[in-house]
Amino acid sequence: MKKLKLVLVSAFLLIILNPINSNAMHIMEGFLPMQWSIIWSVIFIPFLLIGLKSINKVVKEEPKKKVLLALCGAFVFVLSALKIPSLTGSCSHPTGVGLGAILFGPSVMVVLGTIVLLFQALLLAHGGLTTLGANAFSMAIVGPIVSFLLYRFLKKRNVKTGTNVFISVALGDLATYTVTAIQLAIAFPDPTGGIMGSAAKFLGVFFMTQIPIAIAEGILSTIMYNLIAAKEGKGVDYDECEYEINE
Repeated sequence: MKKLKLVLVSAFLLIILNPINSNAMHIMEGFLPMQWSIIWSVIFIPFLLIGLKSINKVVKEEPKKKVLLALCGAFVFVLSALKIPSLTGSCSHPTGVGLGAILFGPSVMVVLGTIVLLFQALLLAHGGLTTLGANAFSMAIVGPIVSFLLYRFLKKRNVKTGTNVFISVALGDLATYTVTAIQLAIAFPDPTGGIMGSAAKFLGVFFMTQIPIAIAEGILSTIMYNLIAAKEGKGVDYDECEYEINE
């Protein structure tokens, strides 16, 4: 546990000492047209309600997992606050949600990811309240679902756990930014290429910084997973830690 705290404290210090100035993180406040802010918020709300039900189930049935839940939330907050400017109105950063999705399932991460996004919007001016639905959909919904499904898929094929965690987390990170690029493309279609042309441009800029970030996040998440497994004295088994959405 001391090693886990040391990793999080070190990353937190990087945030404080980070000299980079950027206009925003995630999609900035007021950047999306109001109709799209409303649409993404409406889509996001049902997932949040399911997530609240799931996290309540975890807390009631496994009270000892509260610490691990808090750790996953802190991990998301710290990683997603490390920003690298990329597009006007947004920027690249790790998401941190893949690890929690592997341990607890994607529905739990909807709640933790939303809490992180809300705190960052209110306290750090990263993201925003009007864009909370859009940011939560890409980072707290799509990213965790992709990481979770990939982890299950690779686990059934007996892929080594460390490799499985790395691939699942890295691709979940990239999935988040793919969705963000699509969200921006829908809101701001290219005059000639339309939505697809705009999406291609957004993805081209995002992935220049996001691919190495996703690789780094995959490595760090694998280290964290191994530290948690060592703390537990055994491998963290999916069947013991993950809570199904419908349960």
